[in-house]
Amino acid sequence: MAAALAVATVALLCLTVVPSHAALQVGFYSGKCNGTDVEATIKSIVAARFARDRSIVPALLRLQFHDCFVRGCDASILLDGSGTEKTARPNLSVRGYDLIDQAKAALESKCAGVVSCADIIVVATRDAVVL
Repeated sequence: MAAALAVATVALLCLTVVPSHAALQVGFYSGKCNGTDVEATIKSIVAARFARDRSIVPALLRLQFHDCFVRGCDASILLDGSGTEKTARPNLSVRGYDLIDQAKAALESKCAGVVSCADIIVVATRDAVVL
């Protein structure tokens, strides 16, 4: 009985979720970065790391999960300082920050302020999983 109630509750909650219309999609940044292919730039950085260290795949998956878990997928896990998500006990062993920083630096040099860190985390994680 309790299991059936739990399943029914979850099903009802799933029906109340409203889809987002501002979702990241393949090609979202096309034409927005001064001729730079944002996704290809991120993909090349991820592929280079993957060639040296295949454990980057679970590392990026974990980084994305821990970013999204607290306040949504907002890249708040990248913020430095005491009392931040990055310094919270469950996140102390999260890896992949340097790869995200590398991708952000590469994109900032081409189109400053255009590509969000949250989007870089998502695209990098997607590309790592594909590899």
